[in-house]
Amino acid sequence: MGRAIVEIEDEIRRLSPKAQERLLRVLLEELDGPPDADAEVAWLEEIQRRSREIDEGSVKTVPAREVFAKLRQRLKVHGG
Repeated sequence: MGRAIVEIEDEIRRLSPKAQERLLRVLLEELDGPPDADAEVAWLEEIQRRSREIDEGSVKTVPAREVFAKLRQRLKVHGG
């Protein structure tokens, strides 16, 4: 087997923050696997559908401040 993980971790800690970030991105991309070619198209269709629903008035929008206020309240109630 190659170098011990501890040696690699020490070497990573000696890298500049920018190099650490680059390494992290590469590792995350590696773990995520190949990109889903259909994901971007699916998200675009979802965005268009939601926009159309708002324009048609078939859904009610909720201001972000109201959403976050309700969320904060729920977290307090449930001990968060």
